[in-house]
Order: sequence, then structure tokens, then C-alpha cells
Amino acid sequence: MPLNSDIQKEMHQALKEGDSDRVRTLRLLLSKLKNKSIETGGKLTESDSLKVLQTAAKQRREAIELYLKGDRDDLVNQEKAELRIIEEYLPSQLNEDEMRKIIAAVIEEIGTASIAEMGKVMGQVMKQIAGRGDGKIAQQLVREHLSS
Repeated sequence: MPLNSDIQKEMHQALKEGDSDRVRTLRLLLSKLKNKSIETGGKLTESDSLKVLQTAAKQRREAIELYLKGDRDDLVNQEKAELRIIEEYLPSQLNEDEMRKIIAAVIEEIGTASIAEMGKVMGQVMKQIAGRGDGKIAQQLVREHLSS
């Protein structure tokens, strides 16, 4: 489980440097990874580990939105700091243009132009962008592409 060991090494380094925010976030990630490992009853695959980190990142993004609505700048800054740390361990995310190219290729490959077959298109798109793109954005772009 290289991701887990990378996070542990980074946490020890942050402890030595006295970076309490980083230590707190990395401990949280290690805890989530350990819980997932227990839940699955064994070793986590790299894919499982990435899903845990993606979930943590998504939770931070949602919390940031809520805190912005509640005018809680202190908590927004804390969540943003945690999100930056989590994103260090995630693969680089696809931008909308890259996602549009993948979506267009999948639609061409499947040979559909109907919104009724959106599920089929989304299944293929999600396989190709797994871990590198947001499903909500992909769904929006697929719907946009099939509607036009």
C-alpha cells in the first residue's frame, strides 16, 4: 500500500517540522484508509485508496460551499488548507475540455445521439475518467452534448 506509507512518511516529516495542520489532515487520511481497510477485510488496492481520498476531497469541497454560504471564513480557510493537502495525493484532475474530448469519443464509439442512452454513455465515460474527473461535471457535460 504505497499511498498509505507515503502519507505516513509525510506525517512523520510534518511532526518533525511542527506543522500541526498538516499532521491533523494526514492523521485523518490515515484513519479513513485504515477504516476502509477494516471494512473491506484486508489490504486496500491503490484504487480503493484513491476513492477514499476522493471522498475526503469531495467532503472538503462541499463543506467549503456550506461555510461560504454561512459566512464562516475561518472554517473556509481551514477546509481549503485540508483540501490542498489531500489533493497532493490525488492524480491530476481533467479539465472540462479534456472531459469533453473523452465524452465526444465515447459518444462516437457507442454511436448514440439520444439522451435516452445517457446511462450507457456515462458508464463508459466514468470508466475512462475514473479518479481523474468529477462525476457531476461529467454528467452535466454528457447531458449537454446529447441535448445539442
